[in-house]
Amino acid sequence: MLVYYLSFGVIVAAFALIAANFFNLKNHKEGTQLMVERAAIIRSGAKTFLRREYRVIVPACIIIALVYSLFREAWSGVCFLFAATLSAFAVEVGMRGGAYGNVRTTNAAKKTKAMSRTMRIALMGGSISGFAVPAFGLVGWLIVYIVSGGADANAKGYSIIGGLECNAVAMRLAAYSLGCSVVAMFNRVAGGNYTKSADIAADNVGKNNHGLEEDDPKNVCTIADFIGDLVNDIAGNVSDLLESLMATPTACYIIAVQSFPDNDEILLATCTYPIIMIVGGLASSLVSVMFIILKNRKRVKWTPMSAEDYEAKYHGSIKKPFYREDGYAPGIRMVRVEYSIEMEDPGLELNIATWLSAATVAGIGLYGAYAVFGNLNIESFKLGWVSPWIATVCGIISSVAVGMITEHYTSTKYRHVKELANMAPDGTAFMVTKGTSIGNLSVLPEVAVIGLSMLISGMLCGAYGVAIAAVGMLSFVGTTVSIDAFGPIADNAGGLAESCGLDPEVREITDQLDALGNTTAAIGKGNAIGSAAFAVVALIIGYIGSIPTPDYNDPNVIISIIVGLIFGMGIEKCFIGMLGRNTMAGADKMAKEAERQLAIPGVMDGTVQPDYNRAIEISADNALRYMLVPSLLSLLAPVVLGFPFGPEIVLGMLGGMAATAIGEAIFNGNAGGARDNAKKAIEMGMVPGCEKGSEAHKAAVANDTVGDTEKDVIGVCCDISAKSATTIATSLASMFANYRIF
Repeated sequence: MLVYYLSFGVIVAAFALIAANFFNLKNHKEGTQLMVERAAIIRSGAKTFLRREYRVIVPACIIIALVYSLFREAWSGVCFLFAATLSAFAVEVGMRGGAYGNVRTTNAAKKTKAMSRTMRIALMGGSISGFAVPAFGLVGWLIVYIVSGGADANAKGYSIIGGLECNAVAMRLAAYSLGCSVVAMFNRVAGGNYTKSADIAADNVGKNNHGLEEDDPKNVCTIADFIGDLVNDIAGNVSDLLESLMATPTACYIIAVQSFPDNDEILLATCTYPIIMIVGGLASSLVSVMFIILKNRKRVKWTPMSAEDYEAKYHGSIKKPFYREDGYAPGIRMVRVEYSIEMEDPGLELNIATWLSAATVAGIGLYGAYAVFGNLNIESFKLGWVSPWIATVCGIISSVAVGMITEHYTSTKYRHVKELANMAPDGTAFMVTKGTSIGNLSVLPEVAVIGLSMLISGMLCGAYGVAIAAVGMLSFVGTTVSIDAFGPIADNAGGLAESCGLDPEVREITDQLDALGNTTAAIGKGNAIGSAAFAVVALIIGYIGSIPTPDYNDPNVIISIIVGLIFGMGIEKCFIGMLGRNTMAGADKMAKEAERQLAIPGVMDGTVQPDYNRAIEISADNALRYMLVPSLLSLLAPVVLGFPFGPEIVLGMLGGMAATAIGEAIFNGNAGGARDNAKKAIEMGMVPGCEKGSEAHKAAVANDTVGDTEKDVIGVCCDISAKSATTIATSLASMFANYRIF
């Protein structure tokens, strides 16, 4: 019971800080009238898109919930809808942080000219998303877990039709995880299509065809691109990581029930430890992120100044700084002066938050492992009570290592992006080929880290070790999502600075944060992919434990698994092909609309404002039109193969989808991130002789459009595709075995 009280206490603290940061953020001014107007358009467009998207999501969720209640477990449909609702709330809250944080970040750069204060506002907006993910996800998971009876290997549940029996707690938790997964799938597919259709069209029409700046307001696609950053990079990422986070304790529960059905004490311990890790991770995220936010706040100091100097310096000022007379030096005033701390590397501040979170949750995990497992003798734990803690540390190290590897391949600080940028004078073909090689080279190091962590965790704790390592990797997701959401906020801030014609000094600050944001976004995507790999493997282990043990000496079983592997690879590649095709179809429509409006007299010279609403409508319609089919492909694949051909072919399919999705996600995410930052390096003047508007710059822009679809559509959707299919397969595993046709 103490764990539950502490858990809900930390969750309440998270909600309190979400509210505090949100109202603190809103208390900051938005800036000029034009900035206020542009920010309002972005907020309204993002809100409208989500409302329209949920018109599609809600009916789909109701149908899935009915199927689960009717044919799996009576209350599982309710748990599914509960999860989908909480995920939608988390998305709404997180997106508001981005929508209100972008323009205030721009104004902070304009008003303070200080990197520290500007970064602080962007991180404050990002923290609203970061804290919302574990807070909303965990509170619902705990309610389902507690109300269903907690750790109980004998909890019986029955479907409404047919009276099919299952473990009620496991099925409800699986349905809860699936509810998060379905929302994430729709958000990522639709959001990626929305933002990249606008972004690709904006770059090609604006920069390459008309020589406009990236966020020139004359290009109608730019506003839709701003909105896309919110609906994909924030809304999509919030639902994505929330789904991954909830999949890991669910996998732990399923594996624990399968591994320790006859020992209630061990079962309770193995189900409690993931809760301790996630709650500890949330607490560590609150501390570390708030430390960086508070560290970079506005500061004041008392400075001695003569009365004459004071009056001369602040003569004519509307608001003079407060002062008090120095009692020991007549004529000297102690003036209250505001100042900001100096910051040379904002990326270091974000890294400090990550390292602090990782170290804190590792310490909490060590104490938790001793408290939970210290008095138990578990045969599969090779090093006793410390084994599960080492497994979680493997997951934590994997999270940090994957982030570092991703940064190495995507940051302007390292050779891969520098080499790619320096290749711009050679033309688009050279850059595209080089970018592809960077993406491919990055796969093995990240896969090696993930695979080695899984092997060590499995050797120490068996199947449970892989699942608890996944929990460790995602335990401080509050920090990683806060930093990831920093990226689109900084991107929007830079765009607003340019769109609203602010001073170059302001744009210089926002450009640095934008380039850093590209890297933090790539790191966030790397963490999402790595955690998905752990979660998928853990769920596949749970799937294997839910079906009759296959006879691997039977050639037909081996053939079914191999054929399933091939099908899984084909399904994932088809999913990727649909995403690319749909995004380019949308980009083509957006480009034609942008060209049409630029041809209207007065638009190019800035005397006539383009019709932004028309562009927003086209991008939204295209995203929603193409959202359903790719999503259903992944969700229905296990059903289409499982009922006719049995659980073995589905097992192979899950392995094929997982392997393909992990490799493609890493490749596309890092290739796209490298291409984006190579373009940014040129635009920041880091490549001599390659100024904006040059042929080299146009080559970099074309190369970046290739990367747009890679990193923000394909890379972010692959892992959700595999997780969704695996979650559905795990919950239907026994039905594949009992009701197969062949």
